[in-house]
Amino acid sequence: MPRTSRTSRAALPASLAVLAVLATACGGGGDDPAAAGSEGDPVTLTYWSATAGAKETVQAFNKTHKNIKVKFSLVPAGPDGVAKLTNAVKGKNAPDVATMDYSQLPEFASDGNLTDLTEVAGDSVKKDFPSSIGSLVNLGGRTWAVPFDVTPIQLFYRKDLFKKFDVAVPKTWDDYRKAAEKINKADPDVRITNFGGGDPALLAGLAWQAGARWYGTEGDAWKVDIDSPASKKVAKYWDGLLGDGLASKTPLWGEGENKERATGKVATVIGASWSASAFGPSYPKLKGKWGIAPLPTWDGKPATGMYGGTAFIAPKQESDAKSEAAAEFIRWATTDPASMKARLSAQKDPSSALPANEGMRKVAAKEFDGSYWDGQDVYELSGAAADTIVPGWTWGPVHQQVTSAQMTTGAAQSKALTAGQSKAEKAVKDRGLKLSD
Repeated sequence: MPRTSRTSRAALPASLAVLAVLATACGGGGDDPAAAGSEGDPVTLTYWSATAGAKETVQAFNKTHKNIKVKFSLVPAGPDGVAKLTNAVKGKNAPDVATMDYSQLPEFASDGNLTDLTEVAGDSVKKDFPSSIGSLVNLGGRTWAVPFDVTPIQLFYRKDLFKKFDVAVPKTWDDYRKAAEKINKADPDVRITNFGGGDPALLAGLAWQAGARWYGTEGDAWKVDIDSPASKKVAKYWDGLLGDGLASKTPLWGEGENKERATGKVATVIGASWSASAFGPSYPKLKGKWGIAPLPTWDGKPATGMYGGTAFIAPKQESDAKSEAAAEFIRWATTDPASMKARLSAQKDPSSALPANEGMRKVAAKEFDGSYWDGQDVYELSGAAADTIVPGWTWGPVHQQVTSAQMTTGAAQSKALTAGQSKAEKAVKDRGLKLSD
């Protein structure tokens, strides 16, 4: 197998055009992507993930692939998982395959922790996945990951409360505020949604929808624009809802949030495609009372951002001998309907995550019990929302530090922007990268 060259991280400039550090991809390969193991023992891959159903996916793969065997390990999600992966790469005992949030990819790649997948997966990413997600995995003209899901932000709303208070499903953010005012005036105990404590990932997705671009490049320098006018518009809007008592200050992702949603104290939830599967287990008594609608927009034209999302990666290895086997497992896990069926059929409450590959969506929709939503097709709606994701968003090389800084600002979204901008500028400089004026 022809190999690309390795380059030194010491020579890494700031530009995305040279994120192709430590590239170790195999090209070509013939009919059997696991040819290296076809004449003897199978190629054995290690795979780390925090995603639900990953173990069952591996079991199904191993039953149908004689030349590749995968060993799975469950790892923490979020920053803890990234730290574990980073330490494993440094200790030269990283897994051959792992999953990672899109927002973490540029930082992990620019640290020299990823294998360049351009030769073994670049064409597949272009062919098998929507172009709107390409900017999240294709950096500097190279492919660093393969998409698993796409996560458009959507509006989940209490149909019974909207009917009770004679409120129409909002199409714009202006409509949304008017609905909040009308509902709260009629019943001061009910607010439009939870937004207390803030969630940097959600704030980023809402800014994305508004046309913001938190990161970019100018020549060989990084551009950081977290506190752009578009972002400030979003932050001011939510600070206004919170300040006027129209949105709940109860922190997101906690028991208080769940209690308010379960008891009718909030009328909507700003979530993503993966949120739908949580409603049934969390609020079983409200079956049929929740509805799904497109996210309100600023001008009434369909648009949304993303909230989370996961991709498959190949952490840096000392040898590229397993590159094609890793690419075959990743291809199967992200595009073969059998993998999605295995992932979801083993779960008591199957995920509603929207596969990035459109061919996988029919399988996912078939496995998902949509009866909670009283006739609404969860996958059809999230697929339509995915088509309206504003293109061109890119994450930056220091975003995990930005997220940490924003988490300390509480519910004030404007403060989160300021903290994020300041932290990003400092972190870029601290890494020895160029920062554009």
